[in-house]
Amino acid sequence: MNSPRSITAAVRYALRAPAKPFYKTSRIAPPLTTVRSQSSQTSRKIHQQTAQNTQAAESLGPEPLPYASTNPALAFPCLDAVESRSASLSRRSLSGPEPEYTTGNHLNFHSQEPLLLDWGGILPEFNIAYETWGTLNKDRSNAILLHTGLSASSHAHSTDINPQPGWWEKFIGPGCPLDTDKYFVICTNVVGGCYGSTGPSSIDPANGERYATRFPILTMEDMVRAQFRLLDSLRIEKLYASVGSSMGGMQSLAAGVLFSERVGRVVSISGCARSHPYSIAMRHTQRQVLMMDPNWSRGFYYDGIPPHGGMKLAREIATVTYRSGPEWEQRFGRRRADPSKPPALCPDFLIETYLDHAGEKWCLQYDPNSLLYVSKAMDLFDLGQEHRTRINKLRAENEFKLSAFKDGEGVSTTPNGDVCTLTLPDQPYEEQEGSSSNGVDEPVAILDPHEPPKDLIAGLKPLADTPTLVLGVASDILFPAWQQREIASTLRRAGNRNVTHKELGEEKSLFGHDTFLLDLENVGGSVKEFLG
Repeated sequence: MNSPRSITAAVRYALRAPAKPFYKTSRIAPPLTTVRSQSSQTSRKIHQQTAQNTQAAESLGPEPLPYASTNPALAFPCLDAVESRSASLSRRSLSGPEPEYTTGNHLNFHSQEPLLLDWGGILPEFNIAYETWGTLNKDRSNAILLHTGLSASSHAHSTDINPQPGWWEKFIGPGCPLDTDKYFVICTNVVGGCYGSTGPSSIDPANGERYATRFPILTMEDMVRAQFRLLDSLRIEKLYASVGSSMGGMQSLAAGVLFSERVGRVVSISGCARSHPYSIAMRHTQRQVLMMDPNWSRGFYYDGIPPHGGMKLAREIATVTYRSGPEWEQRFGRRRADPSKPPALCPDFLIETYLDHAGEKWCLQYDPNSLLYVSKAMDLFDLGQEHRTRINKLRAENEFKLSAFKDGEGVSTTPNGDVCTLTLPDQPYEEQEGSSSNGVDEPVAILDPHEPPKDLIAGLKPLADTPTLVLGVASDILFPAWQQREIASTLRRAGNRNVTHKELGEEKSLFGHDTFLLDLENVGGSVKEFLG
């Protein structure tokens, strides 16, 4: 026999869940005539039935919960930190614009001559922040131009006006790889950066406002041309050497190609001769998470809250590519920050807390727009002849802009005089089963891994007579060692008989891409030996 409690529950369920017609619970559709004839009656009956059921259910009282929840809500200190930072930055933004990004005192070169950029933009004037170490000799033949990585400033080594240690502190100085007893070392912050050189956070002389995303697209070669304007002002006709790592390794090669008569030697460490899909993909994800931050505001955030959340995530993604798995296995393993606490969705493992800290300490040190522009310039890098021919043709077509600007005509600096007309493809890319199609019209060329592309060989011909050191690291995942092997083999096929190629195996370095910052013995030793 049913108990009163079970009967009550059954009544409550019946009142709350009216029976459905058979065609509502089966896959058999009702006759069309039935639907039409019963439509008005059904709506009226449902309304009446719902009201009756509600009254009946209320008369029975609320249904008691079987038990209380045993799972408390998780805490999210990582999100609390982001919200707290936004609140503090909001208060700070009320008192004025974001402070200038800077790393301390430096020298400054100001060019009042406009600079035509590869993709048609014009900088009416520009600044180059730079620092020097050593003494320039009488015939000005001992100068070394040191190129930086993506986010580095000109402060590679401490100076009298800025005694803080630089990013290559142990590599520069008397008896060091860049021996200041022998050489006059110059390091600049690139155009597009934010540490004193003209970039998106700089003031546009045309309207007195920050460029923001009105800043023109630029390339590695544009940065190098600006650097050589500085060399002209210092009356340095020929460099003893062009030296760079990572993005600087790309620029060092570009300097040798663009100004082959003005560069005596080239050192390219952990760089490439053309950007490859993997590194482009990684920089793309960094730009996307940054631009998806609501505070980015299409680049016009300078008087408000900067997109610190997006910058933090972008830096965490970048940091993953800077080091190697084997190193992290040794440093962190699977250890958690505090094993006594239950797991959390916020940083919990030691590797997570490391990445979180890396993003946190950097997110306000570098201008977000500079990250977008400089990283895009890296993506566009290609020393192949086909690309160089196209860019040279585009520069020739845009020369009129430079002449018109000098004549005070104020022509548009965007290609074809139009605003940016970039659109996404109508059809997204889809994998073609059983095909190597690239999603356009042409099949992807199958390259011989042992033979450098003919296009790249032709593009590096200007370096045929330039002694070159190419150094790679086996544990580097951002610029894998095969890319440095490609540079060396391409240079040799281009006719260069003075190519020194070194590759540090994992037995020598587990530091990945960051090896060039840390390995004084192997990286520094190779540079010192090559420079002589």
